[in-house]
Amino acid sequence: MWKFLIITLVLAAGGYAAWRYLPIRTTTAEEKKKDEGPKTAEVTKGELKVVIQASGRVVPNQEVEIKCKASGEVIKLPVDVSDTVKKDQLLVQLDPVDENRRLKQANVKLAGSQAKLEQAKLRLKIAERELVTEKMRADASLRSAQARVDETKRKLERDRAMMEGGAASREEYEKALSSEIQAQAALESAKARFDELETQKVQLDNLRQDIKIAEQQVESDQIAVSDADQRLKETTVLSPIDAVVADRKVQPGQIIASGINNVGGGTTVMTLADLSRIFVLASVDESDIGRVEPGQRASIVVDAYPDAYFPAKVVRVAPKGVNASNVVTFEVKVEVLGPRRRLLKPEMLATVSITVVDKSDVLMVPVASVERRRRDRFVTVVKEDGTEEDRQVEVGASDGEQMEIVSGVTKGEKVLLKFAGGQSRWQQSGDRDKARQERMKKGMQMRMMGGSRRR
Repeated sequence: MWKFLIITLVLAAGGYAAWRYLPIRTTTAEEKKKDEGPKTAEVTKGELKVVIQASGRVVPNQEVEIKCKASGEVIKLPVDVSDTVKKDQLLVQLDPVDENRRLKQANVKLAGSQAKLEQAKLRLKIAERELVTEKMRADASLRSAQARVDETKRKLERDRAMMEGGAASREEYEKALSSEIQAQAALESAKARFDELETQKVQLDNLRQDIKIAEQQVESDQIAVSDADQRLKETTVLSPIDAVVADRKVQPGQIIASGINNVGGGTTVMTLADLSRIFVLASVDESDIGRVEPGQRASIVVDAYPDAYFPAKVVRVAPKGVNASNVVTFEVKVEVLGPRRRLLKPEMLATVSITVVDKSDVLMVPVASVERRRRDRFVTVVKEDGTEEDRQVEVGASDGEQMEIVSGVTKGEKVLLKFAGGQSRWQQSGDRDKARQERMKKGMQMRMMGGSRRR
């Protein structure tokens, strides 16, 4: 009895449920089937803009690390962080006492070498004059001796003839012979004097070499003076550019090490930033870098001014990428334009939007209506009578939702949307790119935060 009642109740409940819910399900299925019918879109004309987003950091036009070539105690430090400095303005003054002393020592040594050079020149001049005088004397002696020899020879010949003729005695002849011999000896002595003159000429060459050595010493001492003077000047450090003091690492009274003589590179005194031009170094994904070129327009957004857009332009695209965790990015340098660029500070994180395509009055269709067949693109045109026609088209740029049609369709024609949900492979790829850019942005922010904590 009880089993019969239970079965009856179950059947009654099932019948009620079928009566109550079946019409609704049927209606819903019919409506869903109706909604799943072919969807179309109209070929329109309008503006097509493609923007690539990337993350980066703000950098100045140039950043100069100031170090001193000299070592010593800081006695003047007239500038501090955020101060504006002009080219050749005093930044640091070191104590110049030691360098002044070295300069004086170098000058004293130079004066001594210059005096020695003058002495060497004077000795050469005297020796040259003495040589000229001695040569004149030697010439006169030689001529006199030659004349004496000639005279004694003639007298000897006369006395010999006279002696043989009995007009002169042998004593007179021997006396004439002795005079002739003495004259010959005097002539030989005069000739030997010229050999001595040759020796003096060799001594002149030695004196000239002494002058060259003295000149080299003077030149060496002049270099030493110049070096000492330069080291003295290096105790005064002037600004190499018009800039702003971004960082200062020393205090008055501190002893600093030379950036040249110190193995560790010396002490960094301060860092100057040239803010006359402001740039952003953005990391662009490899899938987008092919569309980025110098001269393209861009805009910058930073967290410090979330409602402000800073105009910019691309000035440089790196030829080589950087691989980090199997994600390859390329550095793109973007210059910030306009007077408001001075609001940006170096090392700020920035979002860069680069306009790679900006066209107006172009034919467009939804990306979901374009189908790829090998290398060609096709759309299905729905005519007014409801018939469909596959038509080959030439496509241009795409923003992920709309695609430019260069030729193949006309404005006002209707095309069939061929992909479920209205999303094609280009849209899906665009979504993946956006997701990857978001991951890159977060990754870069984490790296920058980590770097800030280390600093």
